[in-house]
Formats: sequence, structure tokens, C-alpha cells
Amino acid sequence: MSRALSWLLRHAAATLTLSVAFFAVASPAASADADLIARGKYMATASDCVACHTAPGGAAMAGGLPLATPIGAIMSTNVTPSKQNGIGNYTLEQFDAAVRKGVRADGKHLYPAMPYTAYALLTDGDVAALYAYFMNGVEPVETRPPETKLPFPFDIRLSMAAWNLLFLENGPYKPDPAHDAEWNRGAYLARGAAHCGTCHTPRNLLMAEKTSSEMAGGDIGFWHAPNITSDANSGIGGWSVEELIAYMRDGQIAKSQAAGPMAEAIDHSLRFLTEEDLKAMAVYLKTVPPVRDAADTQPVFAWGEPSDELAIIRGTALPQDLDTMSGPQLYDAYCATCHQAQGQGSFEGGLPSLMHNTALGRENTNNLVMVILGGLHRQPEVLMPGFASELSDAQVATLSTYLVLHFGNPAGKVTAAQVTTLRAGGASSTWLIWAARIGLAVGALVVVVILLFLFARTRRRAGQNEAARAP
Repeated sequence: MSRALSWLLRHAAATLTLSVAFFAVASPAASADADLIARGKYMATASDCVACHTAPGGAAMAGGLPLATPIGAIMSTNVTPSKQNGIGNYTLEQFDAAVRKGVRADGKHLYPAMPYTAYALLTDGDVAALYAYFMNGVEPVETRPPETKLPFPFDIRLSMAAWNLLFLENGPYKPDPAHDAEWNRGAYLARGAAHCGTCHTPRNLLMAEKTSSEMAGGDIGFWHAPNITSDANSGIGGWSVEELIAYMRDGQIAKSQAAGPMAEAIDHSLRFLTEEDLKAMAVYLKTVPPVRDAADTQPVFAWGEPSDELAIIRGTALPQDLDTMSGPQLYDAYCATCHQAQGQGSFEGGLPSLMHNTALGRENTNNLVMVILGGLHRQPEVLMPGFASELSDAQVATLSTYLVLHFGNPAGKVTAAQVTTLRAGGASSTWLIWAARIGLAVGALVVVVILLFLFARTRRRAGQNEAARAP
């Protein structure tokens, strides 16, 4: 059987499968089976759709949230069943193309800020369930978010077609026969619906995930998504399955507390998953091939010893220039009340110890700075206030440095310039924009040179042929 015929047969089979699912769901106006809608709602929750498609104070799934990327903000779209502003006119096939292939109903390509590269692994049945939920279980909202406006050449959406050819994995997920059903369920959720790798996998120069470093840690905006491979030092090799379940469900265990995008993922998604699914994900993550940073000489949660320097500042007046306050003075003023004099945390365990805490055990200190500036928030409670309005960049740098030197990894450094950048929303990557422009210009120049060469050679041959025919 030829490759072309084989592809056609597979394509026909896939189309037939989707068509069956389509007629089961019928159309946006038709009523879908309650169980199918419930399954779709669960998958939408596992996929954390609401986190990106809901702006602060806005209606659920109505879009309008700017998603920060190194090349500019990408605006999330309205995915309610509004026929004017949302996806209310999408057929199941169009919905599937958007979710698993990154192609909108109008044929334009989505940017991979929408993690269709992960959703490509979703099964036909789960896509049909998602369609049933979005068309029947989500309220239509008649608002149109602003259009995404990226700098040239990233505003050329058609370029994503070439990107997809290089980096979009073919789906749906195929169970690995070397592992049991629980492991495969965990792999399906972690790699697909929950799209853990979207944040936790580093990216190459073309902004695609480095599959050779799956879950080895990546940057998301100004936050750092840490290594969650099975490595004992850099990753979660020293975490038990029970600890991983508790962390994904509650957002905090003794050695780590969720903040930033991870806290949002827990609040909107992971805490609503069944215990069986959380366990399956934990089992899978414990087997992700280990990736170690050579600088991690011991587990990131193993750093720190009790330290108390508060006695040396008793009776010492604060400096006139508060930017020159010492680390012990800042710790006494802003931290000791909750975390206690030696960093041991509250007596009943409600407030975490600063020792043996992943927040202070990494060389990358961005998350520590972000928590000091913005605090630690979990719906609906505030677990730690932010100090952005009270502490200067110099003070945050001094306090952070004191914390990592006394309770964490002393290799971690914090500078005032780093705090300034993070307070402003992170560093811009204009180099990436110009690199793309220069690359495009060089490519165009090469094409022009080749065309000129071919044109000159053709004319030369034509001249030679004319000379040969001359009497």
C-alpha cells in the first residue's frame, strides 16, 4: 500500500469518527446529552480554559486577557457560544481544528500561546465532549476582545503553518503498552489537557518546546516554572506521590507553596480533578526522564538552617536612608512576625518555614522576588501580603539576598536591577523580534541572489544557443 493511499485511508477514518461524534452533538442549538456535557466541563476544567479566556472582572470564557510573551501580548479570544463574537457558529470539525491544530474557523492560524500543541493529544471523544460543553454549558457573552497586534514578522499568522509542520505533534495520544492504565492516564492529562509542558518545558529560539528537555523548567512571563522532572536535586525526585497530589490539590505542602501562574492553575483547574486523576498525573511525573542542573548539588528543598541575627540590631537606630537598611532590619520589620525569628514558620504550621523550602532553594530567584512584591494569593484568601508599595527595589534586593543566604541556596543572587525589571513586568525581548526580521531579510536576499544567478545563467545559455545557430 502506498503512503498516499495509507494517509487517505487514515484521514477518511478520522473524518468518519469525527462525523459520528458531530452528529451525536448535532449543532450548537441542539441539546446534547447531559453526561457528555459534564464530561466536556471536566475536560475544560482539566485544560484550564477559564484561566486564559477570562479577564479579571470579566465574564467567564469571554476573552480579553493579554497573555505576555517575549514578542508582545497575545489577546485571548471569546470562546463562549456567541454567534457574533464567539464560537457559536463553529461546527465540530472547525472546533476540533482550532483546539488540536491551531486553525480558526476563518482559516487563520492561532499562536501557540493557545496550547493546541498539547491539546493535539486529546481524543476524538474528549474533543466532542468539549464541543458539547462549550455550546450548551457556557453562557454566550456579546463582547469582542481587542485583536492581537504583534510586531512584524510575527503578525503574519500564515507563518504558523510552517511552524506547525516543524513542531506540531500528531495526535491523538497513543497509550504506551510498556506502562499500565494509570500511568497512561497521567501522561494523557499531564502532556495533553493539563499541558504541564507549556510552562515547565524550556523553549528553543523558535519558541517551540525542547522535547529533549521535557519538564526541565521554563520561563512564563516574569515567573519561572521550575524543573519537575524526576531528578532528585533539580526536580521532584525527592517528592512522594502523596506530596505531589497534595500540592496539586491544595497548593501547599511543607516544602513548597504555589504562587503566580501555578497558583492560578491549581485554583481554576487542578483542585477540581478527581483524586484518581491527580494520582495518575503524579505517577507519570515521577517517571519523566531526569534533567539536572549541575549547580544543584542537593535537592532544592534541602537548603537552609535556623538563623537568628535579630539580636544584633536591637537598640540600633534605623538609617536615615531607608534604602540602606540591613537584611536583619528588613527581616525583623517585614518577615519575622509570621515566619518567626529563626525562619521556622508559625508554631501550628499554618505559615511555612523558610528553611527546606523550594522558594529559596533555586539559583533562579525571580519567583522569590515576585512573591515579595505581589504576595501569595489563593482564592479566596491572601496567604501573604505583597510589599511592592512599601519596599524599594534596593530594599527588596537586600531582603531577598538575606533570605537566600540564611535560609536557602547561597548561590541565589538578587540585584536591585533585577527587581526593577520584574516590577516593571519583565524584560522585553526586542532581540528576538530583530533576529526574526534580520533572518527574514537575509532569507529574502538569498532568494534574490539565487534568482538573479538562475536568470543570468539562463540568459547566458540562450546567448550561447543563438551563437551556435548563427551561420
